[in-house]
Order: sequence, then C-alpha cells, then structure tokens
Amino acid sequence: MADSVRLIGLDPGLRCTGWGVIDASGSRLRHVANGSVRSDDSGSLAQRLAEIFAGLNAVLDAWQPDLAAVEETFVNKNPGSTLKLGQARGIAMLVPAIRGIPVAEYATNQVKKSVVGVGHAAKDQIRMMVGILLPGVDLAGPDAADALAVAICHAHLVRSGANIESRVSSSFGGGVRP
Repeated sequence: MADSVRLIGLDPGLRCTGWGVIDASGSRLRHVANGSVRSDDSGSLAQRLAEIFAGLNAVLDAWQPDLAAVEETFVNKNPGSTLKLGQARGIAMLVPAIRGIPVAEYATNQVKKSVVGVGHAAKDQIRMMVGILLPGVDLAGPDAADALAVAICHAHLVRSGANIESRVSSSFGGGVRP
C-alpha cells in the first residue's frame, strides 16, 4: 500500500500475549500477520516475563511496525492477578518503546467501540468485525483477534487525528526511531 503505516496491536497477558500487524493507508486497512507469544506456566514470573520480552522482540524484528498500541489492563477482583497482568503489559509497552516506536494505550471499551460500535461488545462480536474489516484474515486465536482490534482502533484514531499526542508516549527521543 502506497503511503501506508504499519501498526502493531498488542493484547497483553502473562500466559498469552496476542499481537496483530496491519498496514493502514488512508481508510484502507490490510492484514499483515497475527499470532500470540506464550509463556511457560511452570516457569517463574521472571522467566515468563523474559519469554514475553523475547517473543515480542522476535515479532517486531519480523514485521517492523511504525506504531504500536497496547490495550490497557482490565482490573479484576484478584489484586495479585491484576499485578501480574500489569507486569506483562509493561513488557508489551517496553519492547516497542526501546526501539523508539511510539506506543499508544487504549481502554478495552474504546477498542470495542471503535471496532464494533459498542463499548461492551462480546469477544465473538469483535472476532466477527475483525474478519469484516480485514477480509481473508486467518485469526490465530482470540488473543490475536483482540490484538488486531487494538491495531484497528489505533489506525482509526491516527487517521482521524483524534488527540493522538496524548495517547502516544514520547519517550526515547519523542518516539523517533534510532
């Protein structure tokens, strides 16, 4: 796609971090790749975070995105689980930021509203709309579908110019690639 930007969406999780890469040119979106990075449940927390770090580095090496977007952590009733999820989310934000890739953050309801039109959409609705917005996509699983939804949300908001500066981190030289 001429004058396109490559975006990666990340759906962080300690067990499984989904990722989805799209190219956006104007209002046109094209699926590039999707998948998930898994960590070994039997490993220590540090080992699992290292696996996520290494896996996401490999994904970014392979697909070279220009922009990244990460879904915000959903706070649940178990503070320990929320803390561990937050650590996985930190890795998901760190990997692109270290490379100078601007990282945006979106609330789950904002992603759902952007993709489905409703902030409280079910996972199957998200999966269906991702398939409609990215014709021919072969989804690697629900985490990858959610990650593609995050990328689509970011593409829509980047295209509209909707207050992106407040969503994108300006670390590492203002988001300029080294």
